[in-house]
Amino acid sequence: MKIGNRIKWAVLALLALMIIPAAAIASDAKLEEKVVVYSTHGESMLELVADAFEAKTGVEVEFINLKGELADRVRAEKANPQSDVMYGGPSSVYQELKKEDLFVPSTPEWAAKINPLFKDKDGYWYGTIQTPVLMFYNSKMMSKADAPKDWWDLADKKYSNKIVSRNALSSSARATYSALLQQFEKKGELADGWKFLKAMDGNVKRYYGSGSLQFQAVGREEAPLSFAVLNSVVDNKIKNKMPLEIIDAESGSPVITDGIAVIKGAKHPKAAQAFVEFAGGTEAQAMLANKFNRMPTHPAAIEKAPEWMREIKFKVMDVDWGALAVKQSEWMQKWDSEIKDSGKDKK
Repeated sequence: MKIGNRIKWAVLALLALMIIPAAAIASDAKLEEKVVVYSTHGESMLELVADAFEAKTGVEVEFINLKGELADRVRAEKANPQSDVMYGGPSSVYQELKKEDLFVPSTPEWAAKINPLFKDKDGYWYGTIQTPVLMFYNSKMMSKADAPKDWWDLADKKYSNKIVSRNALSSSARATYSALLQQFEKKGELADGWKFLKAMDGNVKRYYGSGSLQFQAVGREEAPLSFAVLNSVVDNKIKNKMPLEIIDAESGSPVITDGIAVIKGAKHPKAAQAFVEFAGGTEAQAMLANKFNRMPTHPAAIEKAPEWMREIKFKVMDVDWGALAVKQSEWMQKWDSEIKDSGKDKK
């Protein structure tokens, strides 16, 4: 063997010795025995993800469903976190909590494959589910010609008593009302945005605290028109045989990103990072797509998702979720105290 080749192989051997231990440390890193997950997702969804993660890693998942109280709970425990992972809730909330120094960054293997719309540029949170919010109507009660063409039509008096809606305790409703307001704010017309919401409120027959009650109201023909996350509309149309038709709003529809993040000060940080890796990966996202109609953010998972997720087309509303994170709480407090049901007695 020539001297040049000997040097070449010696260098390669040295590099191998430098690389192998690092890889071994990464692969042999021992995870903690459990991970605590705070979430807004339903228990059946959480159980599915938890069982699959436990089967893959041996790590026990302790999850708590906190619905609308999730962000407040994470804030309250900042000095002594009781959870390792925040899973679920809209990206606007994640952006708020990032600013409050409540997360640590992570770099899952799939991070680069996710559209920038669905992740934090610094890696503090990632979207695992994309959730379009669309208007829909009961086709037995309303024709396509009579249905609204855009969100702003919901303020038209011809839809008086023809709308049922979720209240602002629903994260999707909060995000939608705020996104609609922002469209006015961007034009310097926020006051007109509040007038629009008040006029829309005047047409709402009733607000509901749960999605199931909302859809039951439309199904039993209490009112023909509403808005909700797309997967819930599809669920009720396919599984419950409801005569629902989706409206592709002319100005687009808000698309909420449900996120996941590792909580700063987590007591089980390695297991937390592993849970984020799993929950945002192709396997878990495709699993939720097929069992719960949740639309993935991961392109490879979309390919394994139900056919309707690839076929349904809708325009996306231009929403600055980062800017919205700063104002959403204030705006929704005003909506709840000054707008909701404010026009009902004047009819």
